[in-house]
Amino acid sequence: MTTHANDVLVDTEWLAERLDDDSIRIVEVDEDPSRYSSRHVPGAIGLDWRHDLQDRVRRDLLGPEAFAELVGSRGISREHTVVLYGDRHNWFAAYAFWYFRYYGHDSIRLLDGGRDRWIAERRPTTSDPVAYPRLDYAPAAGDESIRARRDEVEAAIGTATRLVDVRTPLEFSGELIAMTGYEQEGAQRGGHIPGAVLVQWSDAVAEDGTILPAESLRRLYEGAGVIGAGAPVIAYCRIGERSAHTWFVLSELLGVPDVKNYDGSWAEWGNLIGVPIETGT
Repeated sequence: MTTHANDVLVDTEWLAERLDDDSIRIVEVDEDPSRYSSRHVPGAIGLDWRHDLQDRVRRDLLGPEAFAELVGSRGISREHTVVLYGDRHNWFAAYAFWYFRYYGHDSIRLLDGGRDRWIAERRPTTSDPVAYPRLDYAPAAGDESIRARRDEVEAAIGTATRLVDVRTPLEFSGELIAMTGYEQEGAQRGGHIPGAVLVQWSDAVAEDGTILPAESLRRLYEGAGVIGAGAPVIAYCRIGERSAHTWFVLSELLGVPDVKNYDGSWAEWGNLIGVPIETGT
């Protein structure tokens, strides 16, 4: 059995044994942030992906100083091991993992199975608010080696770079502008970036929400032609959270070099003027 390239995926037992470890900061990031206030892992800090992790004026990631101010104000230092988890099989927890990695946080983990698995196993939860003393968190420049921007994506069309669309088949074909239930957040046009292959993010996840074993993941992405040839990979979805999950699987678990998350994703590409799209399968 193959093992993961990096020791970044932890199970519920691992976390349960470390709830009182002050060298760890547990962080919950949900698609629905209200779930945190209903109950969360004891000691977990809640981050709202929309209000905390977005610069809502520029519609972009927080800058280095703003990110450092955010996490430092929540009691996180660069010396802490950050353990992330969330709902929807870790959509936004994986996005936050990518975000922390983008700003150079070295010691970071993702809870396999996320919030749902923790609750299903009847692990302890609380609704008590969590606050830690403010700590210094040194700003760092973003690591552009793991982030793709629209000009790079456009330049990659027709090259050896593997473009991976991790959305649903109906989004990929253009039959749906946005995933079911998110119609109000759709782009102007539907379809996919020319040359992209469809490998849904969920194909890497088992029924219980845990990530598939490494050998299964490798077969999945090799079979789709995403990996194996040594080409760069760019993953995208609608707003960058599902593709962050795929980035995590490819880069952190399989150790594939040169994998980037296009966090602008279809919310940006589908609204751009002058860029090509394809429809159908």
